[in-house]
Amino acid sequence: MQAMPDPVPELRLARALVETVITVADDFDVDRHLRRVSQLCAELLDTLAAGVMYTNAEGAVRIAASHRGEALARGLLEAQHMGGPCIDCFGTGKPVGPVRLVSRDAVARWPQFSARARAQGVGLAFAVTLRARGRVFGVLNGFAAEWWPHGVPGAPEAEGGPAAAPQENGQSSALGLAQALADAAAAGLHNQRAYAEYRDLSRQLQSALSSRIRIEQAKGILAERWRTGTDVAFGAMRRYARRERLIVDTVAGMVIRGDLDDASLRDGEAPPP
Repeated sequence: MQAMPDPVPELRLARALVETVITVADDFDVDRHLRRVSQLCAELLDTLAAGVMYTNAEGAVRIAASHRGEALARGLLEAQHMGGPCIDCFGTGKPVGPVRLVSRDAVARWPQFSARARAQGVGLAFAVTLRARGRVFGVLNGFAAEWWPHGVPGAPEAEGGPAAAPQENGQSSALGLAQALADAAAAGLHNQRAYAEYRDLSRQLQSALSSRIRIEQAKGILAERWRTGTDVAFGAMRRYARRERLIVDTVAGMVIRGDLDDASLRDGEAPPP
């Protein structure tokens, strides 16, 4: 009887994807979220380090690194200002690697980055975009010591089994897992931004409704006290607001609290009929 495959790696991946995509919360922090995404990438692919280079709401470039090898990830991401897999991936929108940093191509394309990475024990790098709804939020980078000779730990075998080009299988599995994680992270960021916009709009509408209720209440108070129409009461509040450089809602609040007497409100105007 054939043994059942170990479900643990698949469960780890599933849990990571769920954790990465759930972002709807009032206390959500982008940097903290992307640090967690980087850590999950490092754990799932068993890399030395991982990190995300992204732009924040103000357009500034930021780096979020995994707890595993944090200094290494930050240093190698910062070293790519003269070229590297992250910059290439962000520029083309296409995944890069996994690339052996001793290869002629890597040395020719990214001489400074390749030299620095190799000096720190990194022999392999890859990068995938965090993209959702046509928008690129950033790039996820992974840094490993060497090639995965038997494929990525925990990844399903590619078609053809382990004997079919193991290095190619490892490359395909690594990039596929990294891209799946990046896609989930991007979807999470998109959902969070949509939620934040909805939350802000809801607060604006609630504020406008509350303001309208206060103004109507103040109009009613003055109209009853002055035995006149609400339009006359509103006109008095509006004129007072202009004189004192206040908004009508503020004046309405003063009327409701009893902080504004009739004389100040009318400021010498004839009492309403």
